[in-house]
Amino acid sequence: MTDLQLGLLLLGVAAVVGVLAYNRWQERSARRQAEAAFRAGHSDVLLEEDGRREPHMGSMPGPARSPAPDLTQAAGSLATEDILPDPRIDYVVVLRMPAGIPGASALEAWRAVEQRFGKRALLAGSGSTGWKRVVPGGFETFNALQAALQLVSRGGVVGDTELIEFRTEVETMAARMGAEVSAPQMRLALESARKLDELCAETDIQIALHLVKQGAHESVHRQAAKEADGATYQVVARDDGATLLLDMPRTTNVMEAYAAMARQALHLASRLDAQLLDDRGHRLDERALSAIATQLEPLRRRLAEAGIEPGGALALRLFS
Repeated sequence: MTDLQLGLLLLGVAAVVGVLAYNRWQERSARRQAEAAFRAGHSDVLLEEDGRREPHMGSMPGPARSPAPDLTQAAGSLATEDILPDPRIDYVVVLRMPAGIPGASALEAWRAVEQRFGKRALLAGSGSTGWKRVVPGGFETFNALQAALQLVSRGGVVGDTELIEFRTEVETMAARMGAEVSAPQMRLALESARKLDELCAETDIQIALHLVKQGAHESVHRQAAKEADGATYQVVARDDGATLLLDMPRTTNVMEAYAAMARQALHLASRLDAQLLDDRGHRLDERALSAIATQLEPLRRRLAEAGIEPGGALALRLFS
């Protein structure tokens, strides 16, 4: 090989390496710009030690209590197949396939996304009977899919980077399926989600009424739990009695539910010779309980006016 040929060969290799390096630099630069565009000065709440802190009418100082209870069963829950993507709280990417795709194939392609994002990721399909959840065991073929990520919950708003990752995963899935993709702007979706989260943080109230009786706390809890069977509130044991808890945004007919809980609390306090106290250890009577109801109604109305009826499907997802 002559010196000229060797020189040309080295020059060609250098050119290829340069092109690859330039492409890699462009790719990294574009990703940094995308992440910066959606960051907008907000922290990623999913990476912080603490999520959103909601107002809470419980947590009365004093004797040790059980951990914060799961009020889902007391307040209601949704069946998996009843949950459909909702653009008010979900980032919804639409995939269209003119030739259609069987539900089993859609789930197979969706599996990696679901494993990464868990229950926050929803997949719905549109076939001959309108939109429905794509679930195992179905035999329907879909011409369009909705791949959705829940943006707001009691944990706060998803992070910018996570949303970018979700959209990238869905677009990769769509490319493998040969589907056309349409999606809303991520920045606008996150801005809307943050406003909704502010409303939720201001109205996320759990009302706690404490029944306290020194030396007989087990009997107080046992009787309170027995008489709460089928109620929309929950009874939680404490070292000196029991606490009646009502999860306001997850409760239907919340004012009626609160009134029933307040009446039961007064009844139990009188019957068991227990003290009925608020979070600060102050005694509660009918007037004080009525004052709580007066504060509760504006919060319920704020949610309802925003299209979030307490105890409804949207509220059950938002406050979970």
